[in-house]
Amino acid sequence: MIFHPIEIEGAWWIEPELLEDERGFFARSFCQKEFTDHGLNPRVAQCNISGNLKAGTLRGMHAQLSPYQEAKLVRCTRGELYDVILDLRPESATYLQHFGLVLSADNHRMMYVPEGVYHGYITLVDDTEVFYQISQEYVAKAGDGVRWNDPAFGIEWPRPVEVINERDASYPDYVPARGRGM
Repeated sequence: MIFHPIEIEGAWWIEPELLEDERGFFARSFCQKEFTDHGLNPRVAQCNISGNLKAGTLRGMHAQLSPYQEAKLVRCTRGELYDVILDLRPESATYLQHFGLVLSADNHRMMYVPEGVYHGYITLVDDTEVFYQISQEYVAKAGDGVRWNDPAFGIEWPRPVEVINERDASYPDYVPARGRGM
């Protein structure tokens, strides 16, 4: 695997090294030792799949609050999406910064999202599926979110939103002083 550091403290995008032959390819998508060697949380407590029927489906921006913070490894297994992470850790050198990257079934890229960093995506094509490896079990009472289009963040999404649930559309404006429990 090739680990590419990004502008968000502790976050990476990762590409598998494809070993190709007449059958196709083989690649590792996870290695506990390599994750540990890069300072990443290698724990996998839960895996999730998200299916998205229509292009323009937006999910996010989500995280779990302390003490249930989770690291995520996100991969698109079918279709294509624009994946975004947002650093809302007040102590971080990259606080309030975001980073986006196209993940697709064809490019095999993965996004590593560290604990305390919010995550979301918009699908770029119909019938997009996303696979998550998560370091912490889901705890409903710890779930948190911020609005995808909050002007405090300035995230530029590559296409209009066509499908979004009420919760994700209606988070209030972000106020740093409201104490996010991170």
